[in-house]
Amino acid sequence: MFTPSVQHWLDLAGIFVFAISGALLAVRKNFDVVGMALLAGATGLGGGLFRDLVIGAVPPAAFTDLGYLLTPLAATALVFFLHPQVERINRAVMVFDAAGLGLFCVTGTVKAYGHGLGLAASAVLGLATAAGGGVVRDVLANEVPSLLRWDREVYALPAMVGATVVALLIHTGHLNGATSGAAAALAFVLRLLALRHNWRAPRAWHRRSRRGKEGAEEV
Repeated sequence: MFTPSVQHWLDLAGIFVFAISGALLAVRKNFDVVGMALLAGATGLGGGLFRDLVIGAVPPAAFTDLGYLLTPLAATALVFFLHPQVERINRAVMVFDAAGLGLFCVTGTVKAYGHGLGLAASAVLGLATAAGGGVVRDVLANEVPSLLRWDREVYALPAMVGATVVALLIHTGHLNGATSGAAAALAFVLRLLALRHNWRAPRAWHRRSRRGKEGAEEV
């Protein structure tokens, strides 16, 4: 299992890459610097806040460690001055979001298990930690969360795979820095492959639908 120091730095890394994705989305939505900071903070801290409240780690780390609050601000400053060209922002958002997904599914699962939850519950909270910030980000940006959209590439499944791998590593006693990094990389690569090849989760079996005159789907 990770030492508190390693856990802390992994959390900060996940917060940073998720916060970058939130700030980049704010740029794409033409938000001002305050909107960028709020969206970056919500994206970076949202999943971890939910996890900490569920496992009873209160007050949450986001309110007890100044680094957790400063990291989204640092990501906002970076994006404010060095954001990519407009036509490349969407790709950057997806890449950083995938990186945050991979890091948080690992750190969320490990922290939940460290607070006494079973392996299955820890994996579920790892998924919630990874996907929660993205859901909050999309809601604040007035978009349907990618997690809920059938016409978007799979989002939760890569995090679920990563969290499950971490839980299995804990169960077999093989969790360490290298294997946890491999689990995070697996979730990251699966998400990027889903984006590249348009992998989507199946909908209801034998579901029938047709397109209306305006292109809206009717069941």
